[in-house]
Amino acid sequence: MRSLFLSCVLALVAVESAAPSKFTAHKLKESIPPPRKWVKTAPAPKDLTIELRIALPQPNFAELERHLYEVSDPFHERYGEHLSKEEVDGLIAPHSDSIHTVNEWLAHHGLTEDALVRTPAKDWVRVTVPISLAEEMLNTEYHIYTHVEDGDTIVRTTSYSLPEHLHEHIDLVQPTTLFSTLRGMKTNFRFEDDVQAKALVNADAPPIKVPSASGGQVDASCNGTITIHCLQQLYNAVGYKPLANTGNQIGITGYLEEFANIADLQLFYADQRPDALNTSFKFISVNGGLNNQSSEEAGAEANLDVQFAFGLAFPIPGTFYSTAGRPPFKPSVGTPTNTNEPYTDWLDFVLSHPNPPQTISTSYADEEQTVPLSFAKRACNGFAQLGARGVTLTFSSGDGGVGDGDPDPATSQCLTNDGRNATEFLPLFPPSCPFVTSVGGTIFVPETAVDFSGGGFSNVFPRPLYQEAAVSKYLKALAPGTYAGLFNPKGRAIPDVAAQGRFFRIFLSGVPRSIGGTSASAPTFAGIVSLLNDARIRNKQPTLGFLNPLIYTIGALFPEGFNDITTGNNPGCGTPGFNATKGWDPVTGFGTPNFGELKKIVTGKLFH
Repeated sequence: MRSLFLSCVLALVAVESAAPSKFTAHKLKESIPPPRKWVKTAPAPKDLTIELRIALPQPNFAELERHLYEVSDPFHERYGEHLSKEEVDGLIAPHSDSIHTVNEWLAHHGLTEDALVRTPAKDWVRVTVPISLAEEMLNTEYHIYTHVEDGDTIVRTTSYSLPEHLHEHIDLVQPTTLFSTLRGMKTNFRFEDDVQAKALVNADAPPIKVPSASGGQVDASCNGTITIHCLQQLYNAVGYKPLANTGNQIGITGYLEEFANIADLQLFYADQRPDALNTSFKFISVNGGLNNQSSEEAGAEANLDVQFAFGLAFPIPGTFYSTAGRPPFKPSVGTPTNTNEPYTDWLDFVLSHPNPPQTISTSYADEEQTVPLSFAKRACNGFAQLGARGVTLTFSSGDGGVGDGDPDPATSQCLTNDGRNATEFLPLFPPSCPFVTSVGGTIFVPETAVDFSGGGFSNVFPRPLYQEAAVSKYLKALAPGTYAGLFNPKGRAIPDVAAQGRFFRIFLSGVPRSIGGTSASAPTFAGIVSLLNDARIRNKQPTLGFLNPLIYTIGALFPEGFNDITTGNNPGCGTPGFNATKGWDPVTGFGTPNFGELKKIVTGKLFH
């Protein structure tokens, strides 16, 4: 009898040990086709460490979105009543059940609380693990992938799984399927031939008549060289003097080891803004971002953004964020860790601070199709949190027109990344996020659309209500069948607005250079927004915050607030692209800013 009992116990133990535990019964969470232009070259080293970012659901995000639109709608009684950091954190916090369940899973793999880093709202968890453990946790295999064009290498997988009971408690885990590599938009930054630019203008040419400009005219030299004074003239801001001590701030984001050089800034100020000489900006390091001030390491992108945004807004205090990290992993360099997109580190950082700048400009992005849907939506939700707190975010719309900037069907390469290899227009992310303001580009005086101005329609985000009327009007005016199948007519449309985008005179490594791209347009528009915030603060009004509902309201009711751009187009993907036209268009949005008129509108005209 005793031996029979012992046999039964041993049999029961054997059955239980053979049964899969809830932590080993994995179910596919996300899978993508092998990405275009990336080649699998080798298994990832098992001892390589990787920082996993785990996103817990934000069950009350719809409520946050409601608050965002209410405080951003100029006709709503709550307009301008931005939320505090604590209020936003409370709205996006995960359920306690999700926190407990994820903790349990991590502990099962030996990862206790002291190994974890959480955001203040506890909606993200970061943990550094070796590839071998990440593969076990996610039931996947990581490989090194090499980009066929630029040689970048990155550690990723094309699918991963989670224990089935965790699916409702985890939105996503990265880095896994995210093959996007944040760039200065690749073609979005360009040097100009300074001689060629100056040759466009006769030295003795008289001022150009522009009725909407300050004094009704713009210096003829602005057709070949864009300076602070050119922008002040063109955008009707000559003579406006903001204050330095109102609490208003403007910020620029820097990535990919782009350093804003202070010596170059002083040369720029001496050249274009002498009243700003011997002033600088606040430097903030994110995740170990450096502040290399050697002349050889001066960054063209960083210098462009800082010199024109801070030069336009002076003396409003400026902040430059240097965020460490280049997403590609370079095994030959012996890099010890592989990282996520650095703008997620920046988002974590700025969301954790109670008083970020009210206007922040970014000139980095990548093709929307390279960003997994789950990640795009989650990052976009992070931008919404900043908007709810009263932060305006401007992003360059891109420099590839509707895709690759190539109008020739024989050489264009706008191919989908979903295994079909079909030709489609290629919008960029984050500019396609409906919670940021996307800025296209113009050229010359009078202004016309610059041919590289990024524009089109998102394949991820549906068209938000605030732009429904304006975009529908544009689409209805298109000839039937125009670009059928090449774009999503129901998607979020970009850009929202525009600004000059060529022949910007900057200083780089001690030398004046002419530079262009919508990388110039976004900080220019941000500078104008910061001036508007100054005017509102002095009028005892809150700052503008999330701009887009206001932009589309002004476009509909007070079109004089923008200089409507009605000529030009943005070729790409083997097509001429879209045309600029009266009203909103997917090349220049509603056009470029008229500061004088916008100031009247946002300080009183709209609210009476």
